[in-house]
Amino acid sequence: MNLKFLKLSLVLIFTFCGSAVFAQNADAIVGKWYNTEKDAQVEITKEGNKYSGKIVWLAEPTENGKPKTDKNNSDKSKRDRPIMGMKLLNGFEYKGGAWEDGTIYDPKNGKTYSCIIKKKNDKTLEVRGYIGISLVGRTVEWTKVE
Repeated sequence: MNLKFLKLSLVLIFTFCGSAVFAQNADAIVGKWYNTEKDAQVEITKEGNKYSGKIVWLAEPTENGKPKTDKNNSDKSKRDRPIMGMKLLNGFEYKGGAWEDGTIYDPKNGKTYSCIIKKKNDKTLEVRGYIGISLVGRTVEWTKVE
C-alpha cells in the first residue's frame, strides 16, 4: 500500500512540476527586447494564450520634429499612424519550444511576414520572418533589455 501511495505521489509531483515548467517556458519571451540594430525596443506580452509585441522605445522617435510614422505601409490609410506604440508581433502560440503561427510587421519596408520565434538563451531571441515556408526567410537576433 505504501509503495502504491509513493508511486502515485511521485506521478502527481512530476505532473504538476512539468506543467509549471511548461508555463514558465511559454512565458520566457515576455518582457522588453532590443531589435537587432538596437534602435528600438519591443515589449512582448501575453494576451490569453497568445503572445504579441509592440514598440515601446525608439532611439530616434521623431523625424523633422514630428513623431515617426508608418510611411512605408502598403496601405496608404495607415501611413500616418505612429511607429511608437505600434504592434509588430501578432498571434504567436507556444508550441514545443518555439512561438509559432504569428506574424511580424516590418515598418522599414511596410510588409508583414509569417514568423517563428525561438529562444537562443536567456538574453537572446531568434526571430525568423518568412514568406510561404520558413526555409525562405531571414533570421535576426533580439537582445533582452536589462
